[in-house]
Amino acid sequence: MRIRGIRAIGLAGATPEGGWSAELRPEDSVHTLVVVETDEGLAGVGGVFTNAALVRAALAVMRPLWEGETALEPERVSEKLHQHTFWMGRGGSLTHAISGVDVALWDILGQATGQPVGRLLGGRYRERVRPYASILMEEPGPLAERIAGLRGEGFTAVKIGWGPFGRTDAATDEAIVRAAREAIGDGGLLLVDPGASDAFWPQGYAWALRTARMLEGYGVGWFEEPLPPDALADFVALRRATGVPTAGGETLTRRQSFTPFLQAGAFDVVQPDVTKVGGLSEARRIGWLAGEFGAKLVPHGWNTAAGLAADLQLASALPQTDLVEYIAGSPYVDELPAVPWALDAEGMLAIPERPGLGLELDWEKVAFYGDGG
Repeated sequence: MRIRGIRAIGLAGATPEGGWSAELRPEDSVHTLVVVETDEGLAGVGGVFTNAALVRAALAVMRPLWEGETALEPERVSEKLHQHTFWMGRGGSLTHAISGVDVALWDILGQATGQPVGRLLGGRYRERVRPYASILMEEPGPLAERIAGLRGEGFTAVKIGWGPFGRTDAATDEAIVRAAREAIGDGGLLLVDPGASDAFWPQGYAWALRTARMLEGYGVGWFEEPLPPDALADFVALRRATGVPTAGGETLTRRQSFTPFLQAGAFDVVQPDVTKVGGLSEARRIGWLAGEFGAKLVPHGWNTAAGLAADLQLASALPQTDLVEYIAGSPYVDELPAVPWALDAEGMLAIPERPGLGLELDWEKVAFYGDGG
């Protein structure tokens, strides 16, 4: 079974806000679906957290490398693409595009063998996983109302991110966390993400340490990306100085970038994004490496239904991955599946047992939000 073609479909019209200082507009293209087609009729789908024009350009550059390749060897084919393109921007748009191709090839392999991808990745450690609703921070009153609504939908875990946190004053930061904790209740999981990868992030180690100590009093499950992405020494120092688990790594790509952070003990929770890091092949290797250094992988999932489907399969295949990120209210997550995602009575998501990713897309919805591909 050979790769006949690869299509990229840019999604626009309902792009959710990211909390960035240069905020996204609904019409902006930052989420792209990748469809790998084979000469035997099977097709696989993946996602890329990158502008569609960049994905198409990357696929064109790599065409001589992927065209005609076997579609049943995702790890080898992806590594071939990495090895032959590193001089053109290792870790950039090429790596992001490879991520979508890799996931789509795993989807094809699963369909061809009649197995869910998680089993092919090493086995299913779990049949369901707890999703945390990922939302932007806002003023305490509206934030509490939003979280109460999510609790009503069945979510038992919430991550609040970006917004005014770390950008106003310490009193505002604490008021936001206090409101969120009261809204989710003592039994709910609360995660905090100030988003220090934002452009011109104004805070440093002293702020992160002071804020982490404040978060301890509210039983926060982790403090995510509290420092600029490359501040390795500060991440290590922060993790040693506070009792709140430290999370990060969403901006890193390929396993080689994660190695020094894990070796140094920078993270309790490492967060590769399967739509950027190199796909499932890379994410699985990072997950096992993390375990060797006392960290666990929880995938960064600010993406689409294809990304969530991949994260679910990854969560089934790693023994410590007990959470997945779920962007609350994104049409690209909620509306693209033919069968909607559904939480069970305990706020858990079932991991599909169907062959491949177990994702059937609503192609009319894809066409509605897509640019034609």
